[in-house]
Amino acid sequence: MSQRDVNYSCGSCGYPLNLSSSNRSTSEVGSSYKKSLKKGLISFISVDLSRFTQVDEISCFPLTWRSYRPKTKLLCRKCGASIGYGYGEPAVLCSFDPASSSSSSTSQKYIIKIQALQPSDGTQ
Repeated sequence: MSQRDVNYSCGSCGYPLNLSSSNRSTSEVGSSYKKSLKKGLISFISVDLSRFTQVDEISCFPLTWRSYRPKTKLLCRKCGASIGYGYGEPAVLCSFDPASSSSSSTSQKYIIKIQALQPSDGTQ
């Protein structure tokens, strides 16, 4: 018996986000995965960016002393509720490159707040 995929909508307005449980990142299942679930966060490997308003957050706050990671806030396209964040590859220097930030593939990992979602009924 196969597991049924769960599709998610915005928890505030019900707008379908085209997020599916089959796109969840489960490669990191372990203690860090359990910690993120306790914090109310789940990780996705891909999202339909056309369903979100994206707000780039440019910060020079170092993750380590030598790298920075671009962060994009994901908002529901219909009501503007905060859904989560997309994180790109760490940059060598803290500089803004419009050519790379405008690409939809810059974010490699998507962290979504569980309480910002609600399951969809799956019918369209």
